[in-house]
Amino acid sequence: MLDTTRSQQRLFNVVIFLVLCLGVIVAVAPLMYMVSTAFKGASFVQEYPPRFIPETLTLENFQTAFSSRNFGRAFLNSALVAIATSVMVTALASTMAYAFARFEFRGKRILYAGLLTMLMIPGVVLLIPQFILAKNLGLMNSLPGLVLVYSAGPLAFDTFLLRGFFESLPSELEESAIIDGASPFTVFWRVLMPLAAPAISTVAIFSFLGAWDEYVMALNFLTDETLRTLPIAIANFRGQHSTNWGLVFAGSLTAVVPTVLLFVFFQRYFIQGITTGAVRG
Repeated sequence: MLDTTRSQQRLFNVVIFLVLCLGVIVAVAPLMYMVSTAFKGASFVQEYPPRFIPETLTLENFQTAFSSRNFGRAFLNSALVAIATSVMVTALASTMAYAFARFEFRGKRILYAGLLTMLMIPGVVLLIPQFILAKNLGLMNSLPGLVLVYSAGPLAFDTFLLRGFFESLPSELEESAIIDGASPFTVFWRVLMPLAAPAISTVAIFSFLGAWDEYVMALNFLTDETLRTLPIAIANFRGQHSTNWGLVFAGSLTAVVPTVLLFVFFQRYFIQGITTGAVRG
């Protein structure tokens, strides 16, 4: 009976392993094909059967992409917007979550209920109101205006996530710091922030990725070509070189590499935040 149970467990583990391997192949194969094609010369892109590892590697596609009109400027614009959005969302969401989790004040439940209501509204519904509001405030066709719009979107969910994390932290450390004369800001910055680093890092990464990949708002809010972000530049580049897949994939790869590097360097905080902060939230 025991041997039968062990055999069933081994078979189950093998099946799970094979399913995971299949999922990894399905997820990674398009990326590998894009990387491979980006380093191929134009004469080898349409070869059949396709090769994932080209015989000769070339950087010509990347040189052509970055030497095209305002492509490098668009990359810089996206980097500035994504970093600024990540910093603003992290700062606002963490302080708001700390206030909702640790303080009692008049109207707290109403304010938090209003914040949670924003989670039920699709972002595309707010596109026109945000456009009109930004136009009336003189924020159209400016990167700071785009940062404000990007920061407003994920703020409700990030505050909800961090509030649950702050509430799960032990209150003894905070009480000890207050007894020693620490101010609320000192408690937040020096006591709770180090403990909440995984969840806050998760919020920062998601905010960065959301601003880095966004296309629709950037297309409507920015009309000056020198202010265009990378997704718009890639779309325009795709229109100019629709059949040259080596150039198109090289241009697209410039948007993929920063996100991969971001995950590689911060995966410890990201995974820990997902398994602790997100679950607690």
